[in-house]
Amino acid sequence: MSSSLLKVNSPYNQDDLGSIAKMDWPTVSEKLDYALAAFQNRQQWIPVHERVGILERTTRLMMKHHAKLALQIAKEGGKPLKDALVETTRAIDGVRLAIETIRTEAGHVVPVNGTMAAANKMAMTQLEPIGVVVAVSAFNHPLNLIVHQVASAVAAGCPVLVKPANDTPLSCQNFVDLLMEAGLPEAWCQCTVTQDRAVAEALVTDPRVSFFSFIGSPGVGWGLRSKLAPGTRCSLEHGGAAPVILNDSSNLQTTVEAITKGGFYHAGQVCVSVQRVYVHEAIANDFLDVFKERAGQLKVGDPTLIETDVGPLIRKAEVERVDSWVKEAIEQGADLICGGSTIGEQCYEPTILLNPSAESSVSQKEIFGPVVCVYTYNSIDDAIKRANSLPFAFQAAVFTTKLETAMHCYKHLNASAVMVNDHSAFRVDNMPFAGLKQSGLGVGGIQHTIRDMQIEKMLVLSM
Repeated sequence: MSSSLLKVNSPYNQDDLGSIAKMDWPTVSEKLDYALAAFQNRQQWIPVHERVGILERTTRLMMKHHAKLALQIAKEGGKPLKDALVETTRAIDGVRLAIETIRTEAGHVVPVNGTMAAANKMAMTQLEPIGVVVAVSAFNHPLNLIVHQVASAVAAGCPVLVKPANDTPLSCQNFVDLLMEAGLPEAWCQCTVTQDRAVAEALVTDPRVSFFSFIGSPGVGWGLRSKLAPGTRCSLEHGGAAPVILNDSSNLQTTVEAITKGGFYHAGQVCVSVQRVYVHEAIANDFLDVFKERAGQLKVGDPTLIETDVGPLIRKAEVERVDSWVKEAIEQGADLICGGSTIGEQCYEPTILLNPSAESSVSQKEIFGPVVCVYTYNSIDDAIKRANSLPFAFQAAVFTTKLETAMHCYKHLNASAVMVNDHSAFRVDNMPFAGLKQSGLGVGGIQHTIRDMQIEKMLVLSM
């Protein structure tokens, strides 16, 4: 194994949080061999009842270490502690969902006897693991995303190599350690921090891999998909620039509270974070007054403090990028309603921009920072057209008291999910979660991911 170490530092104050070994290609290839050998020995497959037992013990261990897991998320990922506690609870529930799924999963009887050729035959299917899974994850939910990818693979019966984000590997390693403590054999889940991108690409594109699960940037994800070995299946979860529509019947107080949470939660570093808000011109001024006041009340700073609402961006370079995009938007005609400045080198003020140009980076790309763009409109169909104008499509939202408006937006918005009277970042872990167009491939959510990692194998009996 390569002796080099990946040092993990707090994105808020650069405190040393620990280190983890980086692996060269011979080491990674050996891990792939280990996983493949476990899968190929069908006599040693872990039966469903044992997988259930391992995952049940894992949930109990996670509950025991709940506070520690949440603090680790806050320290290495910069997510405010109040939200990290919620993430940990969700992660535990995610493991429970995996248990529920495999306890009730089944194949089906295939009605083949409707033809003369199959008059004396019976056909049925059962579910089997697809093979070795490689999961590449993101920093922004460093425990819950790992659960979605890794707990799903374990539940499906697949050996998995998981590559966490370099910014947040410790939360991943903690979860893998808990699985081992709960009785999972080492070959069935291996945390794999690669030496560099070349090694990571070699891992993902290796022909020993049967399924590739990716959460991260579209450029990387689509690029890796194009290089997968023949036969490797995949799912991709990227980001978007989530649109929210407010019409003239919206309740401003409840709307602003939801949009504030959806736009500035985890400093906007969420793939379905509220980014583009289309507000009917009749209520725009009133909305902006309330929204500006609420954004100004948010506490920015140390993510390990329970009172913090908005923590740091994951890297200093991200702070600089967000600031440059905001300045560009202002130069191109946007009105700065609030924010627009860095706070030290790690944090950025919760920022509201009014009517950025359609060509601005903040209008065209995923901001992934604490910036919400507000656009005025006078025709809801115009708002929908503008909301649908980007090559991304994920979750969207509409705030209205009129059922016909809600259903009109649901029908016409290009999105995989439309929230009515809640922000676009709403999610529970058994929901289907799917990026469309450039935002992803396949459907996330615990039970959907487990199903992706399985094959339906048919048995035909002649009688």
